[in-house]
Amino acid sequence: MTIVAKVIADSISPQGIRLTTLQLRYPRMIHSEFMTHRVFSRNASSSRAIPVERLIQDVLDDPAMPVFWGKNQKGMQAVEEIVGDERVEREHNWLSARDAAVAWARILSARAVHKQLVNRLLEPWCHINVVVTATEWSNFFALRRHPDAQPEMRALADAMWEAREASTPQQLSDHTEDWHLPYIGGDYLNNDQGGWQTMVKLSVARCARVSYLTHEGKPPNVEDDLKLYDRLVGSAPLHASPAEHQATPDYFGLDRYEMERWEHEDEHGNFCGWRQYRKMLPNENVRDR
Repeated sequence: MTIVAKVIADSISPQGIRLTTLQLRYPRMIHSEFMTHRVFSRNASSSRAIPVERLIQDVLDDPAMPVFWGKNQKGMQAVEEIVGDERVEREHNWLSARDAAVAWARILSARAVHKQLVNRLLEPWCHINVVVTATEWSNFFALRRHPDAQPEMRALADAMWEAREASTPQQLSDHTEDWHLPYIGGDYLNNDQGGWQTMVKLSVARCARVSYLTHEGKPPNVEDDLKLYDRLVGSAPLHASPAEHQATPDYFGLDRYEMERWEHEDEHGNFCGWRQYRKMLPNENVRDR
């Protein structure tokens, strides 16, 4: 069972507002809890897109497991833990259920059922890969690092907090060319790859994949990344969520009425003090009127 968090982009604006992107891997069974935090921009690997046998191999090699085997009691939190031989037996029960699900998944797959249905049987033992970006973290850490949080969720929040604490953000200016770009390293930024506009597009494509690497585990091809960007942003309606992770610092100063304000506050989205790329795209949000 794996719970890991890694900082892949960390930036700070002239106003001292920090924007951090992390790549996460955690048990899918806690994903719904993670999704309740609305200040986060996130993209996640989809079990609809993964071949059945590949997902089966993943749950065989690295099955999601409880980190705390709580004894049944009233309420949402278990206090006493199952230990010793009894715990070993419960772990065996958990994996026996996995093996039964794997067997039925293979049967359904052999009977021409699409992976978007077959893979749902495997989700209790699956991990999920997620890229998440935010400026506001305090409420999440206060809730999810609390002793009352589900132990797996608390382990994830602890890993995220530790990764962020160990990271030093890069200072960016409030000029258009300075961008927070997950999955874009210095080798791209320091070479002529078409300017910052192209770098933003490459980052969008890689956030959609939730990885610097391609789905085949290979280094990305710039041309293919740009094609993926065009499919996402060129569709109707737009698939715009991968464009939420890229941002540039907004300018804070006096307006024409001598009032202090953000210059582009309507482009902040769920960030504070940063212009989110999604909000710069035309028709990024379908409206009734």
